[in-house]
Amino acid sequence: MDLQALDRLTYGLYLVTSRNGEQLNGLIVNTVIQVALEPCLVAMAINKSSLTGEFIQRSGVFAITVLEKETPLEFISRFGFHSGREHNKFEGISYESGITGAPLVTHHGIAVIEAKLRDRVDCGSHTLFIGEVVSARQLKTGDPLTYAYYHEVKKGKTGKGAPTYREEKSKLKKERKSDMQRYVCSVCGYIYDPAVGDTDNGIAAGTPFERLPDNWVCPVCGAGKEQFEPEE
Repeated sequence: MDLQALDRLTYGLYLVTSRNGEQLNGLIVNTVIQVALEPCLVAMAINKSSLTGEFIQRSGVFAITVLEKETPLEFISRFGFHSGREHNKFEGISYESGITGAPLVTHHGIAVIEAKLRDRVDCGSHTLFIGEVVSARQLKTGDPLTYAYYHEVKKGKTGKGAPTYREEKSKLKKERKSDMQRYVCSVCGYIYDPAVGDTDNGIAAGTPFERLPDNWVCPVCGAGKEQFEPEE
């Protein structure tokens, strides 16, 4: 079976948020679809270990922000590569309270959708949440951020909780460009290749990992040097 065939499936990139009392949390997902018209239902797949998934089950509500094409990696990193059990993802983030009480993040969004949980399906590593849409509005015109654009143009990585994480892991060792030791970010999977450097952040090609400034951080998720490990 050629699992790379699954790479041909198309995805978007969305911010899903929910609440548990006064606690707020959110995460980035790539699987949100409308599955019915009457009633209007949407479905999304969320890893079972996700705190946001727990909030959805407890509160029965969630909101979806359709991200714009220009969404910066720093914003995606905040919600996609850090756990809400350890970080307050909403610190410094403005939001509105929807009619269900779910937080609506409009920053970097082109549309927001609010739903009440109707059903959920056990899908092994993930839970498929199905919600009935109770509110939706467009925020501005523009193109949505697609998964392909995120990977191919923004050079973003796949979060460990995503259904597609397995495919990207299988590619990591196929990209070696030099004999110099490469290092892998333990948070998001970004690979620092000395032969390439990090020119966008002033690191010239040919710079060994050991010579990176102490304040250098992963260009994808913002993790520090201490969270990198030698690639095996």
